[in-house]
Amino acid sequence: MSEVNKKSLTQGLANLAIDPEILAKELAAELVGDPLDEIEFDSADTDQSKALKECELGLKWLKLGPEKRLQGLRVFCEYRDPRALPLLIPLLDAPCPVQRMSAVYALGRNPCPRAVDILLNLLKFDSNAYVRKATAWSLGNYSDSPVLKPLINALERDVAAVRLWASSSLAEIGLSSPENSEIAAEKLLISLKIDSEPIVRSNCIWSLGRLYANLCKDLKSQLVEIFIAILLQDGEPSVRYEARIALDQLDDSDIQRRLQSLIDDGLLI
Repeated sequence: MSEVNKKSLTQGLANLAIDPEILAKELAAELVGDPLDEIEFDSADTDQSKALKECELGLKWLKLGPEKRLQGLRVFCEYRDPRALPLLIPLLDAPCPVQRMSAVYALGRNPCPRAVDILLNLLKFDSNAYVRKATAWSLGNYSDSPVLKPLINALERDVAAVRLWASSSLAEIGLSSPENSEIAAEKLLISLKIDSEPIVRSNCIWSLGRLYANLCKDLKSQLVEIFIAILLQDGEPSVRYEARIALDQLDDSDIQRRLQSLIDDGLLI
């Protein structure tokens, strides 16, 4: 996900079209923050001594009461440790949605093939959109599993917060093979045309930019034409900005000439 969209997500989740009953009773008193907002996406566990110490504490906390268990879950949203997997998987069935959500994030940080079926079930059936959103993100780390179609279904049918992360995960899964790239790109292009939420459309652009190199010539051409149309016609400045960034990053001299021509004609700034 682009930096612009990360900031937009952090600042504006409340403005997304989320299920009206989310957190009304279950989470109002419990949810302090979304673990996804705190995950260090681009960092590795470089300080191994610190990581080991945190993981040891996290393993202890996962075996204690609800408050300590949540602290332990947050540890494994940040660090990877296979010893946590047997303790994390049962929490996917926890009655508390905060615990389910945090366990889902932790299993995105610590992928486990045994968790896939449960995660897919949560994505499809969990009544809480925060849990489904977490699952849409986590499944992006399971490229060896049959998660492409469920993520497409989420992109097509779920609420905006879930669609947002499904679009990001489709880029991750698409990169696993040329076939998956084309399937994911075709669905992302459809959502880019019809989704009502600017932040979802922006993220579809970002994901399509990541998949571009893996696409066939026809899909590449289609993608470029749609990006240029968005640049000229989309009513949301943030979406136009994302399209311009994506076109620039394709690093294609023909595309750059077209953009310069639009600037010379006064159609672009």
